[in-house]
Amino acid sequence: MKSKIIPIILFIPLSLIFFISCEDTNYREYKGNAPVYITYEELRNAIVLDENVPLENPGKIYFKDDFIFIIEELKGIHVFDNHDPSSPVEKPFVRVPGVVDMVISGNILYADSFVDLVVLDVSDVENIHETGRIKDILPYTVPPVDNDFPRGYIDKKKGLVMDWELKTIKERVYEDPVDYPIFSTGLSGAREDLAFFSSSGGGVSSGGVGIGGSMARFGVREEVLYLLEDNKLSLFDISVKSTPAKLFEISPGWNIETMFLTEKNMFLGTRTGMIIYDITNPYSLVRMSTYNHLRSCDPVVVDDTLAYVTLRSGTNCGGSINCLDVINIKNLTAPSLIKSYPMTSPHGLGKDGDLLFICDGNAGLKIYDASDPNNISSHLIYTYPGINAFDVIPIGNVLVLIGEDGLYQYDYSNVQDISLLSSIMIIPEE
Repeated sequence: MKSKIIPIILFIPLSLIFFISCEDTNYREYKGNAPVYITYEELRNAIVLDENVPLENPGKIYFKDDFIFIIEELKGIHVFDNHDPSSPVEKPFVRVPGVVDMVISGNILYADSFVDLVVLDVSDVENIHETGRIKDILPYTVPPVDNDFPRGYIDKKKGLVMDWELKTIKERVYEDPVDYPIFSTGLSGAREDLAFFSSSGGGVSSGGVGIGGSMARFGVREEVLYLLEDNKLSLFDISVKSTPAKLFEISPGWNIETMFLTEKNMFLGTRTGMIIYDITNPYSLVRMSTYNHLRSCDPVVVDDTLAYVTLRSGTNCGGSINCLDVINIKNLTAPSLIKSYPMTSPHGLGKDGDLLFICDGNAGLKIYDASDPNNISSHLIYTYPGINAFDVIPIGNVLVLIGEDGLYQYDYSNVQDISLLSSIMIIPEE
């Protein structure tokens, strides 16, 4: 038997021996998260309507003309007719792979779709359709993983990573492995202080800008679209709404997370503070000042001469503080802290008159009388400890809230008798 085997071994080509040796040294095998791709062609042909898609992993919420838009993170946008808040009516689901943020101006919706900016006509919510797209304008990003296993190598030529599959991975070892930024998964929306009430019938009207929560990264002022992505703030001319034209971009700083717009100013929430710009001319940003705080996540809302900032620990933002900061911004060039209030795990927040709504994580939704900024904690009007709340939109005595369990709406016209109007519950993935 040996005499038969030896000649076979001796006649193995040297090139094959070299290949086997290279494979042993240049490949590794391990259990990890293998990327699941969507090709660029599939991405750009994926905008379709679907029926009866359950709410499973909601992200940011947005309100326009009595319609509620809820992002299903990385998958698409749920639409509900909310003319009667006690009985919202589900409309077709819009599949938008890679969506995390959105904003609506007139009857045009702008959303991210992985590396692309997509433009959707929402004038008829039964027939939402794509009217424009700017390709490869946004950074290549990947979704987070929900376990402690490592991520496999990402090959951008194969497409965009839309999901992960936990399995045994065998891959070539590269000397300079590439790592890409991760989506932020905080729930939020965009807040625009413009007219948004109207009776729109079957769809969204051509006037005004919508309203959202407190952790937006998209915003619109007049005919300018602002996109906050990867520590860059990009400006687009949307005078022709279906065809945005990029104007320029700036780098305000590092770790910028949220954007809040008023009529004349932009407030950027960062992990270490708040940056204020004058946008009286929406095409030209003039930096006014920077307010610094301890490292933490921090959505911002603004009301007249006060800014309200929630700081949260236990995230990739770093830091160990959980509080509400009330900041005097009467002088925009020199913002100053009025008072800081301890919180449990504050997320999004909203303001309507003297009412301050705070989503305090596991501690639930809290509603305060904030008429005295020096004594807010002593004026807790109501709390809902059973709701893990993420973000809110107060709209004309109706509070739209997104939480761990789904979407809730409350009538707060009488703050002494706040009542639940409706709920849309999350259906867990099987």
